[in-house]
Amino acid sequence: MRLARRRIRIHTERMLLRLPVHNDFRAWTALRSDSAGFLKPWEPVWADDHLTRKSFTGRVHWSQRSHDQGSAVPLFMIRAEDEVLLGAITLDNIRRGPAMAGTIGYWIGAPFARRGYMKEAIEAVCHHAFESMDLSRIEAACLPENTASRGVLEKSGFKYEGVAQSYLQIAGRWRNHVLYANLRGDRRGKTQVG
Repeated sequence: MRLARRRIRIHTERMLLRLPVHNDFRAWTALRSDSAGFLKPWEPVWADDHLTRKSFTGRVHWSQRSHDQGSAVPLFMIRAEDEVLLGAITLDNIRRGPAMAGTIGYWIGAPFARRGYMKEAIEAVCHHAFESMDLSRIEAACLPENTASRGVLEKSGFKYEGVAQSYLQIAGRWRNHVLYANLRGDRRGKTQVG
């Protein structure tokens, strides 16, 4: 029988990054609902039950199971001063062996955008991935026109690597994505953005 990994808690200057728990349901559903217009253009189509307690319970179980299995680190971003949920960041698709890599994805509620929280979270998760998990490469992808996401990745040390055709279904259609990566000990310098 596999023992559960220690529950992760990453402290940043202004936040606590931790696994979601069942008691987060009201805060999560309110923030997602209130930020729907802000989030939906950049995300896969929400299922009809996306904001339900049943769906959230499944999300919590997946988060705990995937963390325990070492395949993902799904974290809620909690503001330290008042314990308000700001958004989420996930290190997923963790590959060991020769790759030693993972992929980050993230979202932030509309009221908290453009305040530096996501940069702080990305940098903390990358530090954790490189130092505590011994990963070598963190990848990210976003829509070419998502200038806010591209900007936060670049400010967080990610370098542009190219374009993946029909990478994900976003807002109901297959979309190209720009690809970024952050390498442990990266010495590539600034790259040309396409």
